[in-house]
Amino acid sequence: MTASESQKPKELYEFGPFRVDPEKEVLQRDGNPIPLQPKTFQVLLVLVRHNQEVVTKDDLMKTVWPDTFVEEANLSRNIFLLRKALGESPQDHRYVVTVPGRGYRFAEEVQFVPEQPLNIVAASHSKVQVEVKESSRWPWLAIAAGVLATAVVAFAAVVAYRWHRQQRQQEREALTAVPFTALPGRATSPAFSPDGSRIAFAWTGNQAHGKEAFDLYVKALGSETLLRLTQRASAWISSAWSPDGTQIAFHRIDGANTGIYIVPALGGPERKLRTTRVSDIDFAIISWSPDGKWIAFADQLPPEEHTKIYLLSTETLETRRIPINSMCVAEALPAFSHNGEYLAYGCSRSEDESALYFLPLPDGKPKMIVPFLVDPTGLTWSADDKALIYSRFIGRGSHELYEVNVATGSVKRLALEGSAVRPTVSPRSDKLAYSSLSVSSTIWRRDLLHPELPSVELFPSSRTQYDAQYSPDGKHIAFASLRSGVQGVWLSNDDGSDLVQISNPNHMSGSPRWSPDGSKVAFDSRPLDRWEIYVADVTDRIPRKLVTNISGVFRPHWSRDGTWIYFSSYEAGRGGIYRCPASGGDAVLLSKELDGFDAQESFDGKTLYFAIHESPSTLKKVALPGQPGTESEVDGLPRLYDARTWALSPDGIYFVPAEAPTSLQYFDFASKQIRSLFEVDRGFGTGLSISSDGRWMIYSQDRSVTGDIMVVDHFH
Repeated sequence: MTASESQKPKELYEFGPFRVDPEKEVLQRDGNPIPLQPKTFQVLLVLVRHNQEVVTKDDLMKTVWPDTFVEEANLSRNIFLLRKALGESPQDHRYVVTVPGRGYRFAEEVQFVPEQPLNIVAASHSKVQVEVKESSRWPWLAIAAGVLATAVVAFAAVVAYRWHRQQRQQEREALTAVPFTALPGRATSPAFSPDGSRIAFAWTGNQAHGKEAFDLYVKALGSETLLRLTQRASAWISSAWSPDGTQIAFHRIDGANTGIYIVPALGGPERKLRTTRVSDIDFAIISWSPDGKWIAFADQLPPEEHTKIYLLSTETLETRRIPINSMCVAEALPAFSHNGEYLAYGCSRSEDESALYFLPLPDGKPKMIVPFLVDPTGLTWSADDKALIYSRFIGRGSHELYEVNVATGSVKRLALEGSAVRPTVSPRSDKLAYSSLSVSSTIWRRDLLHPELPSVELFPSSRTQYDAQYSPDGKHIAFASLRSGVQGVWLSNDDGSDLVQISNPNHMSGSPRWSPDGSKVAFDSRPLDRWEIYVADVTDRIPRKLVTNISGVFRPHWSRDGTWIYFSSYEAGRGGIYRCPASGGDAVLLSKELDGFDAQESFDGKTLYFAIHESPSTLKKVALPGQPGTESEVDGLPRLYDARTWALSPDGIYFVPAEAPTSLQYFDFASKQIRSLFEVDRGFGTGLSISSDGRWMIYSQDRSVTGDIMVVDHFH
């Protein structure tokens, strides 16, 4: 901590006999600590920071559980524990008051008490003591003056704090981004030069090879001149500038060529520093230390089973691992602070729990900043090194940016339009840059008896459409579409005529699946803050919620006899694959795979197939009725391009392989042989469906995948 930082007031709150210390996460009564669970303390902190104001339940849940969807019962339980800790009775809510239909209000007046540094406090005390001595005739006047001065300071601190908080909210809510690139294809993975005048980024500008691949480019702000630095297109590139701005290090993912390289910032031959073994683009992010001596990167080195973070010496090319964090199964996203005093990184603590940590340099111990349930996908420090900006996946191909205060762990979403991922901040120019990704897809039909014939596009639209599914009789199609502005579920005839929406037009919905008799369609929808499953009769088209005993449910599939509906759940501590009666009721756990997708029952009703990992994906199976832990991989089937690019038939599986994302192939159960059926011009989107007679296939195809670098000016 610098000398200037040590002079800043510490955030403390007092009400009645209680004191709240956000830094230590401690609630005290008359100086004695009161034990609180972490989430209960966070609920308290939100309420006292907004004392006398109504905080809605939705805002509370989004603030305390920013990276997952939770039941309202979780909030109610923490309110109960908080009231118990504050000594409230069920009949007397002195502090935490329920506002019916809205949320909660902290009724007691809260005083913001900044703890002044010792030297300032000592000076103030000395002044008061002198005044008392000089006014010994009237000691009560001196005492009153001291009390008044203290009250004025406290009041000013409260006013200043609230004004500052309001200003911060206005600044964050008013963020406006402008395009830095407007290039065809996809520009992503931005990195500011040290002086903030240029940005290095990866772009799919060279399409001569016929598939999406990246090269490294540099462009100055305010200029449209591009400088291409690499001449070998790669599956992915992430970059970091040297502190003097003369060189750029980049992490290339490209099969045997995967590794860390360095290239002159003005152009020249690239040089490989070391080979790495990563394949996930989120693990490819690197950071160059401000003193120029180290490049931090993630790699999977034997005997480790998961990625860890290492430091590569730019002088000797020796590699050493950062101090072991026993809480982390995997580590990624290293980010040096601008002042070089800290290294932040993402930590996967278990299959369903992650966190951000920072490491004081050179010999400090890792300290957790904030826990959450969704792994971050990008990480950078704010210009003043007081906060971290990170991106996270929120579903349906979208990402959002969040800001977390390193000292307090408080999290706030940055209000930006569109998808925002992989942020970078320039301390010199007060700018934030990030990648905005847009994916557009269309639905097509192919004749499998005559695969040489071209595909036909169904229900053309300028908006994205995917996840098309044939009805059991093959006469109708259900699909997901953004044609009305909000993603919804639509029905049509098999030729694309007579379009009608069956989901609530105000709620994001998708993943339609027909019941075996074709009379109903199940789909997932998000009316509030979590995904739920609805069932609509195709005659009245009224969605009805599937009521079960678990939350956060999505991707429904019917059993072959229509008795059950299978689905996935992301409920904290209960995630996995379930089934419940089609009419609603208690769900039964079939697999504990937290990232299991698209559970589909075999045609004989004896086996359940499902994919794990979104992309690339592995197909697994479990014998029904199923016992968690008894599943196994489908022998002989290669990895899938995506967890939603496969479909069952009575005798095999139609699928898109990870190694050939433009090829549709068929896996035969009996022979375990694989044959190719047809190729598409662009990559497959999500959703495959076969007509009941086996002749027709409908699928989605990426029409365009575009990405621009966006810049926010005056980002403080």
